[in-house]
Order: sequence, then structure tokens, then C-alpha cells
Amino acid sequence: MSDTTNYQPLTRDQMAQRVAHDIAEGSTVNLGIGLPTKIANYLDPEKDIFLHSENGVLGMGPAPAEADRDPELINAGKEFVTLRTGGSFFHHGDSFAMMRGGHIDICVLGAFQVAANGDLANWHTGAAGAIPVVGGAMDLAIGARNVFVMMEQVTKSGEAKIVERCSYPLTGIACVDRIYTDLAVIDVTPQGLVVREMVAGLRFEQLQALTGAVLADGTNLR
Repeated sequence: MSDTTNYQPLTRDQMAQRVAHDIAEGSTVNLGIGLPTKIANYLDPEKDIFLHSENGVLGMGPAPAEADRDPELINAGKEFVTLRTGGSFFHHGDSFAMMRGGHIDICVLGAFQVAANGDLANWHTGAAGAIPVVGGAMDLAIGARNVFVMMEQVTKSGEAKIVERCSYPLTGIACVDRIYTDLAVIDVTPQGLVVREMVAGLRFEQLQALTGAVLADGTNLR
């Protein structure tokens, strides 16, 4: 793993804040289980952004204070949530129909791996004894109009999570549009992976060394 003394990776909260910045007003958004749920805390409350959950909720707000937690108001990851004015509840079958019917503008998912062509692997590592967690990711990956992935650039052991070809079981094929990591923002395009932003102090060559697929430097095209 390359030396990181000349740059500072984003924290998970900073990553969430960065993704929140790109969510346009009027969007219907599904935040995947785990890291992506933090995004709800950084959405502009003045914007009409409609957060959707697979268990049948539309119109969620940020996480509640501990004293305000309602055990019957949770998201698909069983985390406590709040409900904005006008929010609604419905059967999870209707919720999945929204996902499969193309009614979700953006979904933000975590991932174990993303391939250069946008293949997504986020439900199982294939390791013996690992517990597979499918959830609604497969439905979101093919049903959402835009699929964003939010993850660290490398694993805890330093292995690249952006790869030429996924070695883990796939969740969706060529479905990812943009990748947000703790080091960069990368678009998946027909011409390949294009870097749009990097954290301050990080050189393109360092980012490439931490990536298992070829990158193009598009930071001067923003």
C-alpha cells in the first residue's frame, strides 16, 4: 500500500457528506444498508429529497436522537430513522415494485468490489463461512436509474476494491454509474473509469497504484 503521509483519506462521515452534495432536489433515493445510510444526516433539509427504504417507507429524515427513537420506525437495516412531514408507510411488496419499476432515481450501495465495466459485487465474498446478505441490492442495481457505490478504496488488508473483473459473486452486471471512495470520485463510462476528484495531496499515480483497473485522469475536465 502506498505511503499516505502526503494526503488524508476522507472519514466515513466526510464520504457521506460528499455523496449528499451530488443528490439533486426532487430525487427519490434509496440508501443501502451500512455506510450509505449516513448520507441521510447530510442532506440539505431545505431540499425536497425523498428517501426510500425496502421495508416500505418513503420520506425518511436523518437519524433521531437516542431519546427520540421509535422502535417501529426503522429502515431496512433495522436502524432507527425519522419521518419527514408527508412521509408514508406501505407494504414491502409495493416498495419492491417501486424499485423494480424504475421509480428510484438514485440508489447508493456499499460494495466488496466494483469492476471496470460497472459490475457490482456486494452480497457475498464467496469465503467459506461468510454470511451472504442479498437484501434488495439486486433489485436496486437493475431498477434504479442511477447506481452510486460508496466504499473505501482498498480493503483493510490493502487489496484493491476497484478491479478489472470481479472475483466475488455478482450482484448486478454493468450497473454502477459512479464510485465514491475515501480517496476519489470515479465515473464508470463507456470509455472506462474516469477520475473526477481526488483528495488533496493525492497524486494520480498513487491512486492508480491502489486500484486494480486502469484509470483515466479526468480531474481537469470538471
